[in-house]
Amino acid sequence: MGAPSAVRESDSIRVRKANAADVAACGPICYEAFTAFNRHHNFPPDFPNVEVANQVLSWMFSHEKFHCLVAELDGKTVGSNCLDERCEIAGVGPITVDPAVQNKSVGRRLMLAVMDRAAEQKASGIRLVQMAFNNRSLSLYTKLGFDPMEPLSVMNGPAIGKAPSGYSARAATSEDLDACDALCLRVHGHKRRAEIQDGIAMGTARVAQVGGQITAYASAIGFFGHAVAETNRDLQALISTAGEFLGPGILVPTRNASLFRWCLEQGLRVVEPATLMSAGLYNQPAGAFLPSITF
Repeated sequence: MGAPSAVRESDSIRVRKANAADVAACGPICYEAFTAFNRHHNFPPDFPNVEVANQVLSWMFSHEKFHCLVAELDGKTVGSNCLDERCEIAGVGPITVDPAVQNKSVGRRLMLAVMDRAAEQKASGIRLVQMAFNNRSLSLYTKLGFDPMEPLSVMNGPAIGKAPSGYSARAATSEDLDACDALCLRVHGHKRRAEIQDGIAMGTARVAQVGGQITAYASAIGFFGHAVAETNRDLQALISTAGEFLGPGILVPTRNASLFRWCLEQGLRVVEPATLMSAGLYNQPAGAFLPSITF
């Protein structure tokens, strides 16, 4: 993918690499930015409190495969953005800007900076998920070269608690990595091995099996995890056996009407609409999937 067009940076805006000490300022901004905007549009906040926002950013800021940036305006921290570099497709977010300094090009600068980084690292593509009710971010990302690829519905509800006949599900282990890689490659045309490894380490990764063969996996069943499956039924087996849906919920591709309808029939509800956007390499999936809030 090519680098974005150069834009002169305002003398008063500085974008630099994030460090652990930045969490104290960036966590509250992340929480307030999402909470204020979501509540304005009558949607629940993506982070339940500042502590959770701090935990998420702390993990990203310290992860060797995340390139995280902080924006300063006149010397004051006013926002942050992260680029997930765990696979050949780079994922953007969360990008947050202090509500007090909107309309000062801070978000644009943070986006251009991670796009430049993805180009430098020769990422095959770069993706993000934006909340569909945020007209401003949709317009900005489109102007920067991202294409809307999938309408999504964030869904949540009580655990379903029963798998389809013939399926079993369990926690993923390191011995499953090759099978998960092969499945992701068949469905998406690329691998997401490092994300699965992180999910295994955190105890959130799961697989579904038929006759001992892995037909679906998830790095986590929720907002920050992605899932890949041969078919809708394989993915349903994975969703059905989840003890809970982490964070605001799972991101269901709305165009997959059969899966979307099944989720509704199982008692899940739509929390908010979202859009998967992509620049660079994008293959139409050859199976069933749930993106994470990154992609």
